Amino acid sequence: MASEEQISAIKIDMDTIEVSNLNRQFLFRQSHVGQSKAKVARDAVLRFRPNISITPYHANVKESRFNVDFYKEFDVVLNGLDNLDARRHVNRLCLAADVPLVESGTTGFLGQVTVHLKGKTECYECQAKPAPKTYPVCTITSTPSKFVHCIVWAKDLLFAKLFGDKNLENDLNVRSSDATNLSEHSEDVFECRKGEDIEQYGRRIYDHVFGHNIEVALSNEETWKNRNKPCAIYSKDVFPDKLTKENGKTEKGSTTEDVSAMASLGLKNPQDVWSLAENSRVFYESLRLFFSKRQKEIGNLTFDKDDQLAVEFVTAAANIRASSFGIPLHSLFEAKGIAGNIVHAVATTNAIIAGLIVIEAIKVLKKDSNNYRMTYCLEHPSKKLLLMPVEPYEPNKSCYVCSETPLSLEVNTHHSKLRDFVEKIVKAKLGMNFPVIMSGASIIYEVGEDLEEDMVAIYAANLEKALSELPSPVISGTVLTVEDLQQEFSCRINIKHREEFDEEKEPDGMLLSGRVEAPVDKNSNKPIGNGESTSSALSTEEIQEGERDVEIQETSESAENVTGKKRKLSEVSKGSIPDHSGLPDESSRNQNQLEKLDVDDEDDELIISNDWESLTKKKRL
Repeated sequence: MASEEQISAIKIDMDTIEVSNLNRQFLFRQSHVGQSKAKVARDAVLRFRPNISITPYHANVKESRFNVDFYKEFDVVLNGLDNLDARRHVNRLCLAADVPLVESGTTGFLGQVTVHLKGKTECYECQAKPAPKTYPVCTITSTPSKFVHCIVWAKDLLFAKLFGDKNLENDLNVRSSDATNLSEHSEDVFECRKGEDIEQYGRRIYDHVFGHNIEVALSNEETWKNRNKPCAIYSKDVFPDKLTKENGKTEKGSTTEDVSAMASLGLKNPQDVWSLAENSRVFYESLRLFFSKRQKEIGNLTFDKDDQLAVEFVTAAANIRASSFGIPLHSLFEAKGIAGNIVHAVATTNAIIAGLIVIEAIKVLKKDSNNYRMTYCLEHPSKKLLLMPVEPYEPNKSCYVCSETPLSLEVNTHHSKLRDFVEKIVKAKLGMNFPVIMSGASIIYEVGEDLEEDMVAIYAANLEKALSELPSPVISGTVLTVEDLQQEFSCRINIKHREEFDEEKEPDGMLLSGRVEAPVDKNSNKPIGNGESTSSALSTEEIQEGERDVEIQETSESAENVTGKKRKLSEVSKGSIPDHSGLPDESSRNQNQLEKLDVDDEDDELIISNDWESLTKKKRL
């Protein structure tokens, strides 16, 4: 690209730089730890491309200031977000603003880049997405909001640091913006010091990870502008003066398999949710038992869900951290179920996907629509190639966001509250952030910054009422209109009363099915579709589950139902790749890895570009 061209871009990222980012995010250096990713990335890029304009935002992409008018300023949006909810949000704003979206994601050795243009290709939500199973590193170490974040922290960071290979890189210290303090308080902090007994060691570790590190995190004020602040917890506040008097002792004849902090402390039911004090006692007791009964294993341990003592330690540590961040505590039984395999980021995969993002962005800016590709990075080669390009899919007629579609909800209108409908359907299933719910001409619920206090109180009261008891009763035959004004997304839901639900198969106590109508063009009063499609409607089961992986959809739909060269990846993997690739995929191993695709990044960023007119004059890459 010519050096004189004027390129303008905006980068939005809510994260700050962690030590663990440095091995794969190559714009960042040790001195940047604790600083805004968006701002540091801008400065790094300007050093080798000084004539471009980049505006960094250290912010959440879902903030109200990033509205449809904001998106309309740009020529293309490049997405690398770390969660499904944010991706849905950006997809809807790009549709409303009619701005092309280049989506991307990686997990381990897998990754993909997809292109989405309104009316020409499917939108990001034309196919239901699997629930994300990877977790952003920065969220784990700095700003956990879910209990699973605490489990990952306790299992993959704290447990590994205390009992695993000491030579493996592992940084538990949440950093402040002062890079000069990087090594302070952290050198050998996890090593048992000379002359230190197990009680002193346990208290020191407890105070460091649950007290000192939290205070360091709090010192980075910018991080907590729009978040609830955690509280530091110290051993003196939860432990008795002498731990050995309070905690139990194991029997001398107990084997490694029998060693249990729960048994030692007289805690019998694994489905009980322990208090902070009980979790603290289990934390110390399990630490003591590892050092007294399993000393020879320390340095070589890895977490095993069948290792009772390991599960007890991780449960206790996760619950203490959850308590600090105001997250509900969980039982050992629940924690054991949550603890699963975490796929770590691979720098080379990130680099490959980043390059593919740029290639597709240039095609979009050159309006080279005939050569758009959805490219998938595989873990195992297909004919010696790791990249599988396919043509973009056509818009899905059954899409609940960009096509004209109806919805139906079966619900017990006498028992289900409005709150259940808002949380389980409007937010969880439809992905709305600032919903307005109307029954006829009456507004029964609304979220917004400009609401009067009396209206806020009325809507809050409505949340606790059964649907049939609302001021405008919602009963069988009622048609609700649900809108998100920020996303410019609207749908109508036909209500059907149903008395009973199978608690095991239908735990929500309500069943969503059918389709969602597209937003209406304010000028023509006609629904805004997303082009033609031969795709069949989503089944009730698919919408109910909502988060299913249909990027590689296993259905009975034949290839004849897909026009032109467009193919599902499940078809491609079983036969041959389209003409632009010409490479047959004969490996069942690749079929398995394709089914894992459509993945999220572990980091959260959004880049929006404009003023790229000069690029359209360049030759294709």
